[in-house]
Amino acid sequence: MRQSKESAFREFAEARMGHLFRSACLLTGGDTHLAEDLVQETLGKMYAAWGRVSRVGNPAAYAQTVLVRCYLGHRRRRSAGERPSGELPDRAGQSAGDATLRMTLIEALRGLPPKDRAVIVLRYWEDRSVTETADALHVSSAAVRTRSTRALARLREQLQDSVGELAAP
Repeated sequence: MRQSKESAFREFAEARMGHLFRSACLLTGGDTHLAEDLVQETLGKMYAAWGRVSRVGNPAAYAQTVLVRCYLGHRRRRSAGERPSGELPDRAGQSAGDATLRMTLIEALRGLPPKDRAVIVLRYWEDRSVTETADALHVSSAAVRTRSTRALARLREQLQDSVGELAAP
């Protein structure tokens, strides 16, 4: 019984790890180290509750909710104010096109407050409904709509013409 539980969780974790990592990168504004920590924390919590979670209708959505809650919990800690340096010594060579656009968007996401960033990632990256996003963040649907409207306006203001220039062929 224990062996089947572990193998079922291992299959789930291997299948969802990449998706969780991408979402975590967006939530953290491109901080891959923090994203890895959040994914590890998420999977740890999922493993501890796997007996209950595996019976849930959609464990993948539950994992995304746990990830967002881990992210918001991390933002409340004192150590969340620490920032990595701007230059990384092990950085890969720059490629043009999509990578530049992606980095511009991640930088703009980094400028949003944590809850606004969580709403944008859940609503537009994860393609969740307003209700699902509200449930994941423990807020009302009206709060999600208000936050998404304000966050999108901030993103447009931050990005201005840069996305159009980067996205043009």
